[in-house]
Amino acid sequence: MVIDSRKTNSIYEGFKNENVNKPFEILLVEDNKGDIELITEFFIGSKVITNLHIAEDGEEAIRFLCGKDKFLGSTLPDVIILDLNLPKKDGREVLKEIKENNDLKNIPVIILTTSSAVKDIFRAYDLHANAYLTKPLGFDEFMKVIKSIEDFWFKAVTLPPKQSHQKTG
Repeated sequence: MVIDSRKTNSIYEGFKNENVNKPFEILLVEDNKGDIELITEFFIGSKVITNLHIAEDGEEAIRFLCGKDKFLGSTLPDVIILDLNLPKKDGREVLKEIKENNDLKNIPVIILTTSSAVKDIFRAYDLHANAYLTKPLGFDEFMKVIKSIEDFWFKAVTLPPKQSHQKTG
């Protein structure tokens, strides 16, 4: 599924995307329908123009990133938001595959999970996660975390140019 926020937004700020005329491509890898809905609604209402691609399990995320099956010709994301506890293929396995793949390893991966276990945090960073955020239980706190992702990753950070992580095959 792809959510194109340009349908509801037309305001650009001084974004650090390599081409401000193009939306930020986000891959959300999340199996919780409620979290998917909240994140989708946030980006639809955001001033940052995005295409939000959603994979509901780890295998689907890898197929998307590798352009397989129904994802043939899909655009690589600028950022990946990844839950750890996923069906079919665990988020840790997905992170490991991303960071071991030369075509994908430079895409920032933000872990967004319910786990605050120290072992999970260390494991994620050992696998080269770019950030680790624990999902708060309350609605307002959850939305603040999503806003912090937007503020940092789409307004403050300079992301790698698209050509540095385009699909080669």
